[in-house]
Amino acid sequence: MIDLAIVAVYFLAVFVTAITGRHGETVTADEYFLSSRSLKWPAIAFSTIATNIQGYQFLGMMGSAYLYGLAQANLEINAIQGILMGAFIFVPVFLRERVTTITQFIKSRLGKTLGLIYSLSNIFIFSTITLGAALFWGAYSADVVFSEYLSFIHEDRLIRVGILVIGLGLFSAIYTYFGGLTAVVKTDIIQFFILLSGGAIVMFVAVSELGGWGQLYTKTGDMMHLHLPADHENLPWPHIFGLFLLNINYWCFNQSVVQRSLAAKSLKHAQIGLMVGGATKYIMALLIVIPGIALVGILGKNGLPDPDMTFPYLVNTYLPVGVKGLILCALFASLMSTVDSTFNSIATLWSIDIYKVYINKEASDEQVVKTGKKAILVSFISSSIVGIILLYIKFQDQGVAFTHTLNELRYYINCGIVVIGCSAIFLVAPKQKAAIIAFFSTFVAQFVIKGFFPEINYFVRAMWVILFGIALSWILSRTNFTNPGKLLVSDSKQNSILGMILLVSLVLAHIIFH
Repeated sequence: MIDLAIVAVYFLAVFVTAITGRHGETVTADEYFLSSRSLKWPAIAFSTIATNIQGYQFLGMMGSAYLYGLAQANLEINAIQGILMGAFIFVPVFLRERVTTITQFIKSRLGKTLGLIYSLSNIFIFSTITLGAALFWGAYSADVVFSEYLSFIHEDRLIRVGILVIGLGLFSAIYTYFGGLTAVVKTDIIQFFILLSGGAIVMFVAVSELGGWGQLYTKTGDMMHLHLPADHENLPWPHIFGLFLLNINYWCFNQSVVQRSLAAKSLKHAQIGLMVGGATKYIMALLIVIPGIALVGILGKNGLPDPDMTFPYLVNTYLPVGVKGLILCALFASLMSTVDSTFNSIATLWSIDIYKVYINKEASDEQVVKTGKKAILVSFISSSIVGIILLYIKFQDQGVAFTHTLNELRYYINCGIVVIGCSAIFLVAPKQKAAIIAFFSTFVAQFVIKGFFPEINYFVRAMWVILFGIALSWILSRTNFTNPGKLLVSDSKQNSILGMILLVSLVLAHIIFH
């Protein structure tokens, strides 16, 4: 009862925070979608990272760390590269042009056709795979760890998790609907600290049961390496180059992530917020990866039949009543912080890029906001359906692991989006037709490489596809690459130094933990 009471207080706090100061009947598009462009760096940092964290990171990535050790941390710490590119190359351009959506920037550089492709692609991915997977993983993770506590919802597990998928999605949709980006950011800050506290407790308990930090090297020293052999099936060391390019999509050209930076009070706040968020990725890497490695030292490599049970085993074996309630809140926070941000971005893309441009060019701000709210409701329905489908697939075969399958599906589109982003930013005079051809060529390249070289890891395959697309756009445009010196923009010398320190820290991490 104590744990459930803690969860009830958490939901109440989130809802009250979201509706406090909510918008009235008359609200401008800038107020609803970009918080009147008034966000300061702490809000940008904490909300951005909270959006990035999902339930599968506690369940799937911690389980992967149990199998592969520190190499799993690459997916966390290498985000710093993408964050730095966003802070010093992409975001300064977006803020200078005062865009509400990234689509508006694409249109100015590459034309309306690619702008429409970007919007429709992201609306489709966000409202199906992104939201559906987030809802599924959040609800499924919570039930895996706390099925005993949640049994009051329904005795049948499939129905129970389905209710969680719909209920948590609806709860997030409601406060996003009424509060816009302001509500999203305010609740994300709460969720960030809940996530941080819950993850820290699990990590410290795991290390304590292992016998201390020094035992990580004594008992599991062979797992404390960032780089695995080049022929490793899932995490070969060359995959970091694919991550490098895919991070451009996620951290530099993804509306749901970049929207906080677009809403920044100034470039200074955007850059500091992103860099603080980047530094936080080291903490998140520790919270997600270290418990998995520690459990190997506690139980042995074959001590846990199902690696995905790493997180549930640690929580249910070592944590007392009361603390478990906080962990359950952390799992719910990991879901809602992703879902609310995605709802808000779908509303922004649909109302600004589609409705106002193609459906009602004379739309008032009130009409634009209303249609954005309707988009939230529609995407709630579509994402709930996808979440239930994923749930059904999982329950049909408990051993199925479709995280990588979902990633591959996303990358079929995301690789092309990286090509669009790099063409718009890095080429002096990109041609619209060249960029369109390059975008669609990435789909063909995916099938060709996968068909002839099926053994290639999908991160590595994404790297070759993106490089091919960028090269094709460059050749067909018959232009030059922009002078690197003109690309980097910093608000101040202090920000430049902080950015360099963060970059050097990433390089050192790869050298020290090679």
